[in-house]
Amino acid sequence: MTNNELEKLTFEEAMHELEKLVDSLDKGDVSLEEAIAAYDRGSQLKDFCQTKLQEAKMKVETIQLSDNVESVPEKLSSFKPE
Repeated sequence: MTNNELEKLTFEEAMHELEKLVDSLDKGDVSLEEAIAAYDRGSQLKDFCQTKLQEAKMKVETIQLSDNVESVPEKLSSFKPE
């Protein structure tokens, strides 16, 4: 899975795919080569999800630390005060 393919996924899609990989590995119904490929793909999906979670955490912290809506960077806020 390339970075380009990962970037097209939503967080939820990546988590779902990761859960499916974990389930198939837990059941043991894959060959050794398939297990290695699944582990590699799962590692990429895990890193992608961690990055997305970190980005979300940073956005929430930025919002919480701001004194008012105007100090939040415009791209983080869809609310425009009148």
